[in-house]
Amino acid sequence: MKEIIISGYIPGAVGRVAALHAEYYGSAWGFGQFFDAKVATELSEFMMHFDEKRDGFWVVGNGGRVEGAIAIDGAEAATEGAHLRWFILAETMRGQGMGHRLLAKAITFCRARSYRQIYLWTFRGLQPARHLYEKFGFELVEQRPGMQWGKEVLEQKFILVLPSGS
Repeated sequence: MKEIIISGYIPGAVGRVAALHAEYYGSAWGFGQFFDAKVATELSEFMMHFDEKRDGFWVVGNGGRVEGAIAIDGAEAATEGAHLRWFILAETMRGQGMGHRLLAKAITFCRARSYRQIYLWTFRGLQPARHLYEKFGFELVEQRPGMQWGKEVLEQKFILVLPSGS
């Protein structure tokens, strides 16, 4: 077995993370071109304006290949909170604790910057991810039908309030 590592950005990560999203959500949820383009565009824009003082990006590498990722967009951390985004694992990485490790790394990053809260948008039906979010203390605060994914789903907003001085 190749060594599995969690690190910061590595060359090719943007394309691979976009591909992981396209593969999973296309197969499991029927998302298509709109979703693929949205992920690729927004992730690219995030990386173009990445500021290591406020933003975080980590990948799971397996033998030099990106097999998962998570990001924290801190651009609105002072007002709305830090935005957890692009959390994905390749099928071969699921069930090994990699999602737990990635989410813990992102939360630790936010605590180190004294962010008051972390939020994320997802949709109903992603039970393993929801279980993990709730395990870390995220709470469902909003649900509504929406099209931000390119297909109508029941969008869900989760928030984790971080204690001050944590």
